[in-house]
Amino acid sequence: MSTVSMQQLAAPSGLMSLALFLVAVAVLAMLAGGFWLGNRVKYHESDRPRPEEQPKLPPEGPVREVLENRESEEIPQVPKGGRPLTPYELGNQQTRPSTSKDRPRWSKGSSGSFGGGGLGAH
Repeated sequence: MSTVSMQQLAAPSGLMSLALFLVAVAVLAMLAGGFWLGNRVKYHESDRPRPEEQPKLPPEGPVREVLENRESEEIPQVPKGGRPLTPYELGNQQTRPSTSKDRPRWSKGSSGSFGGGGLGAH
């Protein structure tokens, strides 16, 4: 291959320049369309609430956190020779306030979680 043919290959092609220009125009058109669509969606949204429409504190003041221990209902015992109940048959298990005020603690030597990496209770 001679140097003349190499120069012709390396010379910028008018078709390649046109293709790059069209790609740039397409990207700009997509960006402009995105802004237009975003403004259109924002225009159709409901207005922001006015200050008088904002939520108000209750008359007794802010609600505080209530700390209490809860006990769950007992799961019904399976009669001898009977089949165990499925979760769907148990229904919603309710809780009630506990009479004990002591916080439940994990057993000594236990990490308190499954797979916590501890040695566990021995």
